[in-house]
Amino acid sequence: MNKEGIKKIVLAYSGGLDTSIIIPWLKENYNNPEIIAVSGNVGQADELDGLEEKALKTGASKLIVADLIDEMVDEVIIPALKMGASYEGYLLGTAFARPIIGRKLAQIALEEGADAVCHGATGKGNDQVRFELAIKRFAPDMKIIAPWREWDIKSRDEEIDYAEAHNVPLKISRETNYSKDKNLWHLSHEGLDLEDPANEPDYDKPGFLEMSVSPFQAPDKPTYVTIDFEAGAPVAFNGEKMKASKIIEKLNEAGGRNGIGLLDIVENRLVGMKDRGVYETPGGTIL
Repeated sequence: MNKEGIKKIVLAYSGGLDTSIIIPWLKENYNNPEIIAVSGNVGQADELDGLEEKALKTGASKLIVADLIDEMVDEVIIPALKMGASYEGYLLGTAFARPIIGRKLAQIALEEGADAVCHGATGKGNDQVRFELAIKRFAPDMKIIAPWREWDIKSRDEEIDYAEAHNVPLKISRETNYSKDKNLWHLSHEGLDLEDPANEPDYDKPGFLEMSVSPFQAPDKPTYVTIDFEAGAPVAFNGEKMKASKIIEKLNEAGGRNGIGLLDIVENRLVGMKDRGVYETPGGTIL
């Protein structure tokens, strides 16, 4: 890739470890381009707090937050729900959000006159495929930068070293450094002790579960909910009409309190590797 011609880059920005260090890395390795950080709001809630300040402090020219919750729910989740879509028991939380975010990245890159789109997906996962196919569909001539396929960093520990050397603020420590992805539908956990499939996930470890509680902490009495469906889509929760995204939100709360929707799986990835992950999908599991 000719780095000389890349003056403006749109970055898929979550404020997590990967994308936090990508901003200074792009500045160092792509001749100090302008970086427009783009965060897709897909229901990750408080993860968006303080994101603009952090993006600007680490070198972005601005942060664009795109509200994509209802797009993701109405265009992707509801059709997938109707057809009972799952993959080896996994209810596709990350897979639902990435193409929607990728489409928005492409749209913003074209609107902003960017020379490239950058994402923080690793070279061993499915996200690089999800992002890049979406970007190529909506901006076929746009250059795509994937730092994990370029840089010399080989682990999350090395990423933290880089962040510390470049004064990049992080919310995590080496001990809590799970790789997580959160949206309205789910939360995934990978890395650390989960790398070894022999290790049982410690659901009772403080801060591990975020959408749910351990079954040991769940109440010993039932919770009853009613869901109304029309043409296969949820339209009401406990008798109250509301949009589908709100119903998922309500079911996440009810299911999470009861330890519903925990999955521990070693799955086969599209790129040919196996990967161990723990998923929380309380509302999706109920639906």
